[in-house]
Amino acid sequence: MYFEKCGKDNTKQTVELAVKVAKEKGINYIVVASNEGETAGLLKACGLNIVVVTHVNGFKEAGTQEMSEKTRMELESYGFAVYTSTHTLSGAERSLSNKFGGISPIEVMAYSLRMLGQGVKVGVEISTMALDGGMIPYDNDIISISGTGRGADTAIILRPAHSSNILETKIKEIICKPGQW
Repeated sequence: MYFEKCGKDNTKQTVELAVKVAKEKGINYIVVASNEGETAGLLKACGLNIVVVTHVNGFKEAGTQEMSEKTRMELESYGFAVYTSTHTLSGAERSLSNKFGGISPIEVMAYSLRMLGQGVKVGVEISTMALDGGMIPYDNDIISISGTGRGADTAIILRPAHSSNILETKIKEIICKPGQW
C-alpha cells in the first residue's frame, strides 16, 4: 500500500494493515514508535505483543522525556512494554558530527534508509533498539510501525539484528509507506 502523502492522516490505516498482516503471517510482535502514546494506543485490543519505543530522553530538551509518565503507565496497563534507549542510528555519533563536522558511517546508513522514507529508517532503528534491549526475541520476524513526523505512515516486516551486527538486518516486506515524502 502506498499512501498519497506522508503523515499522521495515515495512522489508523497503517495500524490496521500492520495488525491484519501480523495475524495473517503469524507474526507475534509489533514494535511501534510513539512519543505521545496516540499511535500505540490504537493497538490496545489487537491481541499481539506490543513494544512501544519512545524518543531517547533529552531528544527535544535536555533531561526530559516526551512521553508523560501518565501515558507510559496507561500503555503498560494494556500489557505493552514501553522502552526508551539511545537511538541506534544516531546516538553519540551525531554529537561528534555536530561538534567536528563530517558524517559518520551510521549516519550514512540512516540517510540511505531514508531513501525509502523516514518511516523505513525509524522502523529499522526502533526494532534494533528493542532487540538490543531484550524487548523482542532474537531471530524472529516482527512488524515495525513508524512514520514521518507525528503519527504513523509506514509498516514493515523485518528481522532485526543487534546493533553490533546491524548489517545483518533483513527488511522482508514493506506493508505500507508514503509514495512521496
